[in-house]
Order: sequence, then structure tokens, then C-alpha cells
Amino acid sequence: MTRTPPTRALPWLEPGQAFPPVEEAWGPADPAPGLLAAGGALDVPTLVAAYARGIFPWYSAGQPILWWTTDPRMVLHTEGFRLHRSLRKTVQKLLAQDRLDIRMDHDFDRVIRACAHTPRSGQDGTWILPAMLQAYGRLHRAGLAHSVETWIDGDLVGGLYCVNMGAMVYGESMFSRMPDASKIALAALVAFCRIHRVPLFDCQQNTAHLASLGGQLMPRSDFVQHLQMALPLAAPRWEFRPVYWGALFNDARRPA
Repeated sequence: MTRTPPTRALPWLEPGQAFPPVEEAWGPADPAPGLLAAGGALDVPTLVAAYARGIFPWYSAGQPILWWTTDPRMVLHTEGFRLHRSLRKTVQKLLAQDRLDIRMDHDFDRVIRACAHTPRSGQDGTWILPAMLQAYGRLHRAGLAHSVETWIDGDLVGGLYCVNMGAMVYGESMFSRMPDASKIALAALVAFCRIHRVPLFDCQQNTAHLASLGGQLMPRSDFVQHLQMALPLAAPRWEFRPVYWGALFNDARRPA
């Protein structure tokens, strides 16, 4: 009879304590693959240290802070983004009608609150708890968390928020109040990243939706190696200009 090996104890972090090496995260045979540690704090220095190592917080109400480093990692190479024909037509039509405005960091708090209150398929409640709202608000005020906002006819109808360190962008969550509004924000982020030579951004976890847009799995070791090259580079200025759409629409490889 084959015995299941016992699960390794999950490290408990005190506030300010360093993270274990990412290679020590739970693996496929453990109850929660990718889980690295619990505890710690959600202050700016801890979050910066986490993201620099490919670690992110994700937990539900009633749980301690849980820190994850998935393997493989879901990423979206900006040159491999699939701009589907219907989305391209929607964006171009809205732009031609002067109805679409992409704003960055115009109302970060409103965006993250909307993400927190957007129902997720297969999930009860939200992982963007009050402590997370406060933590990423502090990260935003530190210049490290940003919102990409879809405004149509003067109304905020969708968007996303992300973390940026150096030439690395980490996608966090999206919301939409009308069809394609969050996808428009994502497409704008891709155009922005192409303009500023950000070759990929982190999507954290594998989903069919992200895969349909060009998301791919990357071994954690390769992802961490990419971080080491991207983090020392200069961060972009978070401002979107309409001319940036050309980085998508002028791509000869776009779908016919």
C-alpha cells in the first residue's frame, strides 16, 4: 500500500520576518500547491519584498494572511496578446465616436473597491478584504500600485488594478459594469506595456479567460529569473495617451 507523505509544516511569519525561499513552497502533492507561508504583515516594505521574489498575498475572510508563489506562473507576453476582432472593433468604434477615455490612477480607490465587490464565478465572497483594500491603497500612495480605468460617456464602467516595480507589472483584479469594459482596460494595459517595453506582466494564476487572451504558463524559476532582470529597470510613467492604441492596431500580426 502506498502511503501519502505527510504535508510539510507551513512556516509562520512574524511581521518584518523574511520570506522563505520560493522553492520551499508547497508542491503538487501538498493540499495547496504554491502556498509558501502564513502570517506576516501587509505593510509596504513586506509587499515590496514579496513581489520582488514572485510572492503575492491571497486569502479569505477568517484566514491569516497567506503568501503564494505558484509554479508554473501564468503570465501574458505583451507581444502575444490576442486582440480578438470583436474587441478591436468595439474599441475603434468607441474611439471614433469620441466616447472612450482610458485613465490611469484617476480613481484608484474606486477601482479596487469595484473589484472587491464584483462576483467571481465559483467563489463565495471576495479575497479583496478591508485589510487588502487598505494595503494596496498604501501601495498606491507609495507609487507602486496603479489603476487602468475604462471611462465611456464620462462614466467609469470597468478597469483593473496592478502593481508595478521597475519594468515588471503584476496584474491583480478587474471589474466590468458593461460588456468588454474590463477587456478594454486590459488591452490598454497591453498597449501601454508595449510602448514602455514591458515584455510581460504577471497574471498569477491559470484561468481559461486569460489563456484565451494569450496568457501562458511559465516555470517559476524562469519567472523569478525574469524578475531579476526587470526590477532594476526604470518604471514607466503611468499616463495613457490615445496614440498608444497604435501599439495594438498597427500590429501586422493581429487577427484578420
